[in-house]
Amino acid sequence: MSKPWVSDALWEKGHPLLPVPKPGRFRFPGRKRIDDRKALTGILFVLKSGIPWERLPQEMGWGSGMTCWRRLKAWHDAGVWERLHHLLLSKLRAADGLAGSRACVDSACLRAVGAGGKPGPNPTDRRKPGRKHHVMGSPMPTGCLWPRL
Repeated sequence: MSKPWVSDALWEKGHPLLPVPKPGRFRFPGRKRIDDRKALTGILFVLKSGIPWERLPQEMGWGSGMTCWRRLKAWHDAGVWERLHHLLLSKLRAADGLAGSRACVDSACLRAVGAGGKPGPNPTDRRKPGRKHHVMGSPMPTGCLWPRL
């Protein structure tokens, strides 16, 4: 058997952050709800592999791509990802696992729709108009790319 996508330690930390699903109807319950851990595994598989949601293989037992997408959206709307991010960062800080001197930086060049005034020339796009946005992520953990939980 292969290594699980979501380790037991990570699941124990993240499971309490998930919203409680509302109970199904008694008389016409419909399909049985896919387990949250299986849905999370399907979400991670799609995000890591880059396949379209509708191509998620149902034979893997993670539910359909649309089920996983809906669960991802519901968890996002409930603020699960932000709370999980803060929880993992606090665990890394407590273990002295963050190096403040290293960070991930990314940028995107795009024309801002509805922004005030005309944008100036973009030096990276042959003087076409646009704006450049920079995003700096959280500091990287020391010694590894992913935290070991």
